[in-house]
Amino acid sequence: MRLLQMAVDARSAPETGRGEQAGPSERRAFAVLRVPGFRPYLATFFLTMMADNIEHVISYWLMFQKFHSAALGGFAVVSHWLPFLAFSVSVGALNDRFDSRRLIQLGGALFLFVSAAWGYLFLTDTLEMWHAMVLLVLHGCAGVFWMTSSQMLLYDIVGPAELKSAVRLNATARYLGVLVGPGIGSLVMLSLGPTGGILLNTVFYLPLLLWLMRAPYGRHLPGNGRSPAERPQRAVRGLADIVQTLREIRGLPVLSSMVLLAGAASFFVGNSYQAQMPGFAHDLGHGDPGLAYTSLLGADAAGALLAGLLLESRGSPFAMTSTVALRLASAWAAALLAFALCPWYPLALALLFLAGFFELSFSSLAQTLVQMHAPEDKRGRVLGVFGMSASGLRTFSGLSVGLAGSATSIHLSLALSAGLFIGVSLLLQRLRPVPTPASEGV
Repeated sequence: MRLLQMAVDARSAPETGRGEQAGPSERRAFAVLRVPGFRPYLATFFLTMMADNIEHVISYWLMFQKFHSAALGGFAVVSHWLPFLAFSVSVGALNDRFDSRRLIQLGGALFLFVSAAWGYLFLTDTLEMWHAMVLLVLHGCAGVFWMTSSQMLLYDIVGPAELKSAVRLNATARYLGVLVGPGIGSLVMLSLGPTGGILLNTVFYLPLLLWLMRAPYGRHLPGNGRSPAERPQRAVRGLADIVQTLREIRGLPVLSSMVLLAGAASFFVGNSYQAQMPGFAHDLGHGDPGLAYTSLLGADAAGALLAGLLLESRGSPFAMTSTVALRLASAWAAALLAFALCPWYPLALALLFLAGFFELSFSSLAQTLVQMHAPEDKRGRVLGVFGMSASGLRTFSGLSVGLAGSATSIHLSLALSAGLFIGVSLLLQRLRPVPTPASEGV
């Protein structure tokens, strides 16, 4: 109800603060790569995302081999996203008070510990179900510290001038890690065995930890932002922080609409349809089911990768406004709705490619707008609310697509979920203030 009230309030609130678009610029392709510090940031972000997915491939396979538990598989998904729902705002608040580099290192160290613990338990053949559950929860918590704090540090490295480009390339690196991680995980597992593979995976987290030891970035360094006396002294208060931050951004239409958009996308659809790809591949009945499954996943990721590279190399054809983000999100959902009802395999590949393209486009634009409009003294909390909405609410998309699909069909449940999201997106567009050239950055 509070989120709905934010949307209603946004209709009457004026567009304030920095413009949604910094104005026309004669930017060069991949100009953000020339910003000192961004390249090592991007490289370590990609390696960490890749290692995250390698760990999923190996640990999920071994858990299945040992326990054959569908319930544990479901717990793995919930434990991955639930910490984002529970702790994103608190971690964001910690970033307002403390050095983001150290919070990222905490997340990276937790990642490394979990991979090492899996390796020890595999090596000694002492893995029990409660061990697996604890490690899955710790892995999810590591993701919250790493992801939320990385978004905070990204702004500190590149600043507002190159932020749009940086967010887009960062999202592209995330998709690249998701795309290559499972392949590398399968390769190292076949080459070194599950135990050797998971222990090797710990090495991929080290560049992040080592680079951040001396990386000269962050608002809490002398000369790089606020002095210690200027740092927010507000305590980290858990649920109270969520409520207070929602109240504070309720009158900022750009922030409130992007939080609502990200939350609705995660709640209704998220990435839950990817877990149902084996079923879609089987129903489409095209050739080898394994190849069909891999190709469907690859089409979605390839569309996102092309979007990131094409938009960055040519300059985005989309205006940097919340209205455009809402329309791109509707296009994403429309592509998924058509995919859910598509009986022809080649067309299904094309629709997933489009879905990936539009997903990266709207999600990177939404992230940029939140970064640009977040009040400086509470940036961490605002990014935490956005992370809670964009990632944490994915916990429930398994119900709207997966559980409903088991009761009806995955085709119907995905189509219905995508249709509901389109309805929410259209409602948010209707509730937006009447656009003006100044407010829309024209």
